[in-house]
Formats: sequence, C-alpha cells, structure tokens
Amino acid sequence: MCKALIIGAGGVGTVVTQKIAANPVFTDVMLASRTKSKCDAVAAAIGGNRVKTAEVDADNVPQLCELFRAFKPDIVVNVALPYQDLTIMDACLECGCNYLDTANYEPKDEAHFEYSWQWAYQDRFKAAGLTAILGCGFDPGVTAIFTAYAAKHHFDEIHYLDIVDCNAGNHGMAFATNFNPEINIREVTQKGRYYENGQWIVTEPHEIHRPLHYPEIGERESYVIYHEELESLVKNYPTIKRARFWMTFGKEYLTHLRVIQDIGMARIDPIIYNGVEIVPIQFLKAVLPDPKSLGANYHGQTSIGCRIRGIKDGKEHTYYIYNNCDHEKAYKETGTQAVSFTTGVPAALGASMWAKGLWRGAGVFNVEEFDPDPFLAELGEQGLPWHELFDVDIEV
Repeated sequence: MCKALIIGAGGVGTVVTQKIAANPVFTDVMLASRTKSKCDAVAAAIGGNRVKTAEVDADNVPQLCELFRAFKPDIVVNVALPYQDLTIMDACLECGCNYLDTANYEPKDEAHFEYSWQWAYQDRFKAAGLTAILGCGFDPGVTAIFTAYAAKHHFDEIHYLDIVDCNAGNHGMAFATNFNPEINIREVTQKGRYYENGQWIVTEPHEIHRPLHYPEIGERESYVIYHEELESLVKNYPTIKRARFWMTFGKEYLTHLRVIQDIGMARIDPIIYNGVEIVPIQFLKAVLPDPKSLGANYHGQTSIGCRIRGIKDGKEHTYYIYNNCDHEKAYKETGTQAVSFTTGVPAALGASMWAKGLWRGAGVFNVEEFDPDPFLAELGEQGLPWHELFDVDIEV
C-alpha cells in the first residue's frame, strides 16, 4: 500500500488527485500547493475526508522537506510548474521519497527545456535506491509508452516516428491556453527542432507545416515544434532515423501569438512598470482565462498519437496508435477539459504502476524504459481508450 503526495492544484492536479483518491492502492493521499484554498476545493469535491491538504512553496526545499517528513509519502507526484522540478527532486532525495512528473525542467529565465538537468540526478537517485519517473503525462508520457509498445510488439526497428497532437476543441474564447499560459506560450513560440540522421535540425517557429487527417476530426493544419519526448526516444531507440512532433494550431490562435510576441508580452525578462518589477508574460498569464475554467464550455475532441514506419521480419510496415478524448466527457467526469484530463490520467496511472511494483528501479527513468503493457492495459479503463491502425497511409 502506498502514500501519495501530489504537488500542484491546477487542472492537471485536480485530475491526478481524483484518480489517485479513487485507487485503493493508495492508502493516504495529500494535495499541496502554494494556495491551500485550491487544494481544499479539490478535496471537498472528492469528499469523505479522503484527501488531506497542505500549503507549500515548491521553490523552497526546506519547506518541501518539512512537509515530506510530516506526511511521509512513498511517492511524490509533481504537477507543479516545470521550473520546480529540481527543487522537488532535491527534497525527494533528502527525505527518501520516490518521484514522478509530467514535464521536464526548464529554467525560469530561459525559454529552453531539455532532460540534461534531470538526467544529471541519475547517480544520486540510484545511490539512494529511489525511483524518479520523468514525463508521465500524455505528451510526453503516453506517446513514449505508445512508442515502447510499438517497439515491443510490432517492429524490429523503428525508423521514422511522428508524434501528432491535435486539439479540435472549441472553448468559445477569443484567445486562451489549454494549460499554464506562461509555460504554453513559451513552449509554442520557440524555434522548431526535430531529429534526423543523428543530428538535430532547427527551424523557425512554425516553419514546417502541412495538413494532416485525424480520426473522427478530419483535416487540420499541423506544425512541427520541439517537444521533449523526442530527446529521450531517440536516445532509447537508436534505430530511429527521424523523429518529429506535430501540433495543430488555428489561424486565429497563431495571429494572437504573433501579436503577443510583437508587442513584447511574451518576454520572460523583467521590466520596470510604475516603479515595480514585472515579467510581461507573467502579467499576461494573470489577465488570460484560467485554463481550469475552460472546461464548462469546451466542445470537441483531442487526438494524440504516434505514426510510425519501420521494419518487422524484414518488411516495411506503418503503424498508427492514438487516443481521442472528448472535452465534454472529461468535464463531466472531472470538471476539467480534455487537455488536463489527458495529462492527469497518465500521471495518476504512472504513480499506480510504481505503487504496484510494476515500474520500479533505482535511478532516473523516462517512461519508455518501463514495460508498456501493464500501463496500456489500464489506460482505457481510466478513461483514455487507445486504438491501432496497421499498414495505413500515415501521411508523414
């Protein structure tokens, strides 16, 4: 049996807490964030005094350790901000807790993310006999597990991997982001990057794009951006010749992004306004809709999956594995939209894999390094059914 501590009470944290609280493998559950009232609201919605709550500053290692030593979690599920990954990992090491997150670390003062900072913790987690599971959301997360499943069951060698992410939902807002605005805008306005023939190719933001067809949705313009699971997947599957990540954006969304950048509101460096230091993108976050509030009016589906080309028994094959998630169904179950739901469900399931002893080891691991079968066997039951298409036109 397992005690779980969740850090972060946004949309994803809400889903994670609901799913973990409903799983009997977890004997004790705590939700903590900088704003305890948010945690209390989530706990009250679950009811039955199942979830304890606490206030914690995830940037503060001593404060984290004080909480960890009081609650004594077996596993800490980090769904706070990516800036806080390292402080939470430091606290886990100091207090003997296992660790899981959904997004890799990025520094506050630079719009740049890569796994090197967290992979550097390998020796310390190994020496401590603790498990750190990185990137257990949907993308990164399920997309990497889909790839591992394909490699285990359908390919001798994977040569071409294209991860495709379509949000065909409509929330009725002129402009809003589906998760933390600061992180979202930093991510999608970066230069594109993909892997080909042993090197990384850098492109201008949204330079490479083309229409792709998505199941039950139809054609959507899709753009190559950089996404962190590419870094671990090409490392763990060295037969990959090319790996790319595609995401859909509407024209209006891209127009808003361009204007936000042109007028300086995407800046991450501080400026002085009326004698007070502010960061423009953080001010923008404060005036944009809270992603958690979008669910009530969200309609349509997301579609995320992997389109793979490779060799099995000497013959070339294609394979498409994907999930479609309905915003309205996600909201009905959890009070959150599908983007939060598709991230939160895998995080809770990954914690369950650790709690059951199915995903364990001393060190730092990306999710594709574990057996994908038990995870995918439960994913549909948790609300994210997945589908396979064999030897079809994968378009990429």
